[in-house]
Amino acid sequence: MKPQTTKRRTESPADVASQLALRPGQSVELLKELHILTREGRLNQDSRRKLKQVLHLVQFIEKLLDELPPTPGGPSLADHGAGKSYLGFVLYDLWFRPRGEGWVYGIETRAELVQRSRKLAARLGFERMQFLNLSVAESADSQALPAQIDVVTALHACDTATDDAIAFGLKKRARAMALVPCCQAEVARALNASKALNLSRTPLAELWRHPLHTRELGSQLTNVLRCLYLEASGYQVTVTELVGWEHSLKNELILARYTGQRKRSAAERLHAILEEFGLQALAATRFALPGARPEGSASS
Repeated sequence: MKPQTTKRRTESPADVASQLALRPGQSVELLKELHILTREGRLNQDSRRKLKQVLHLVQFIEKLLDELPPTPGGPSLADHGAGKSYLGFVLYDLWFRPRGEGWVYGIETRAELVQRSRKLAARLGFERMQFLNLSVAESADSQALPAQIDVVTALHACDTATDDAIAFGLKKRARAMALVPCCQAEVARALNASKALNLSRTPLAELWRHPLHTRELGSQLTNVLRCLYLEASGYQVTVTELVGWEHSLKNELILARYTGQRKRSAAERLHAILEEFGLQALAATRFALPGARPEGSASS
């Protein structure tokens, strides 16, 4: 008797158009090139989850772009940990291409993905897209990028790559950031390293005595520290869900808009939390408060 196989469910082009609510002029050819849709215009369940996340994030980023003051040549956006550049391509197709201005920079460490994205952009005529084979940290000092980047994005940039994206945004005087962190492990490692000392110092260490709790608390604590750091650096921060948890467990979206109002209370609480959890070493590395601010923005 042959074993039963489960066929992956696909949807018809009509179903896809109805569920995705494709906008007038949106490139179906792009979605096929990105292998989100099949050549027949169908969508499978795996692609549906990926596209749902991207389209939800695009809606948030479009709002950030709409809020920017007009600049010569249009706004610039850097997408960190771009991967296959789903986010960058869809943003360019829906927001940058219709306006005929602005630039999108995809930053990715895997050379083969960078080359693939370059070829696809050339084939589609997306002339104001550039792809750089760099790490997030390297990109901050790269001459291939302009001195100021208006919007910084990072969708599921792993572990400290999200912190590198924040550092990049601060150095490039970003007016807005949209971050969906992933695999926050650095703080968990630091908590684990000083666990015995903290267990003798404070009953709060019970929150991360067990390895599973260390990982979960480390992830939560990392994002709380990131939000305080951004607020202390002059950004207004909003935290929300990107999509339903059934689509992704890495679902926290951090939106930051530069106001120039550096919150002293955020800086004080940031350092207090670092001290309470025995993470003071991070105050000189990940969470060292910068002095840069976007040109033309208000100061505190």
